[in-house]
Amino acid sequence: MPVINRVAEFQDEIAAWRRDFHANPELQYDVHRTAGKVAELLRSFGVDEVVEGIGQTGVVGRIKGRAPGKIIGLRADMDALPIKERTDVPYASQNSGRMHACGHDGHTAMLLGAAKYLAETRNFDGEAIVIFQPAEEGGAGGKAMIEDGLMDRFGIEAVYGLHNMPGRPAGSFGIRAGGIMAATDYFEVVIEGVGGHAAKPHTAVDPVLTTANVIVALQSIVSRNIDPMRSAVLSVTMLQAGDAFNVI
Repeated sequence: MPVINRVAEFQDEIAAWRRDFHANPELQYDVHRTAGKVAELLRSFGVDEVVEGIGQTGVVGRIKGRAPGKIIGLRADMDALPIKERTDVPYASQNSGRMHACGHDGHTAMLLGAAKYLAETRNFDGEAIVIFQPAEEGGAGGKAMIEDGLMDRFGIEAVYGLHNMPGRPAGSFGIRAGGIMAATDYFEVVIEGVGGHAAKPHTAVDPVLTTANVIVALQSIVSRNIDPMRSAVLSVTMLQAGDAFNVI
């Protein structure tokens, strides 16, 4: 039976897994419920080896094919974001202040679907290593798993992953040579001024005005310092400036 037809037969099951993960989002390395459910499902599929606790809460499964061959890793991330969900879907987040807003619930469910199919059919040579990573959202969970021996322990020769992209038509993939999504670095800047009353700005040194100019100037880093043939993005995403309406 063609792959797409067989997977379609348990599409509803994959959707149910995704909605369960969506309703129960967890952050960073604290993905114990998610990791536990992943490990339980992998064992129910008949995966040859299931290892928990790699990189703190990562889960890895080994699926052996019909003959020796290459050992390939397939990777998904499990963690959510510290965001309050404001939807009315029946599977909305039950954990206040946490939401699967980046689609990792879908990534986890998709890789579970692939694992079920591969464990059921074994219609490949070599081994498939399914990797469920914690702490993708700023916690360096992939690095933690590697430092915990992931690659050497399972003999992985290459790793493949994906990220959902809602703008693409359903059922299609976008690929290119080179990088397609960037790794991130974070920065924090503290600008100190001199406080005063908002009605008398001339008696103060306004850090809000200074910050506004800094934010605008930061955009020139990319436009005037990065080769136009390369890609770079610099975003300021959070600003905290005072606690009262009438105070600088």
